[in-house]
Amino acid sequence: MTGAIFRVAMREDLEAIVALLDDDESSKGREDPGLPLDPRYIAAFEAIHADPNQESIVAELDGRLVGTMQLTYIPGIAFRGSWRGLIEAVRVSGDMRGHGIGGQMIDWAVERFRARGCSFVQLMSMRTREDAHRFYERLGWTKSHYGFKLAL
Repeated sequence: MTGAIFRVAMREDLEAIVALLDDDESSKGREDPGLPLDPRYIAAFEAIHADPNQESIVAELDGRLVGTMQLTYIPGIAFRGSWRGLIEAVRVSGDMRGHGIGGQMIDWAVERFRARGCSFVQLMSMRTREDAHRFYERLGWTKSHYGFKLAL
């Protein structure tokens, strides 16, 4: 699939972003795409937009948002002061999965991190998302760490 445009999200994209986040088995019901949007989504979007080390990205095809992801640029002292990239909340519209949009999104993100001088890129995926794991492995990613989470 070609023709997708990747860009930094704008405020008017937020409803579609929340809908994409909800259009996934692993997060179904966790998000609330109902209108009006919960003000916490707006506050989070504004915080991301104001931070030069955060980007909310959308994939647009024929005027429709078909994908989203969040990119974070992380400075670190480890690895000789290397910056690293973090990809989170990758979603592709259910009707567009399997058409190459996800691979294009990840490739685009990697190039964006490279352009900012990052030494490596990382992401986490829920253990139960085996299809996603196969997808990332097909793109050349390796399972290298265990992730831990503490709910607050």
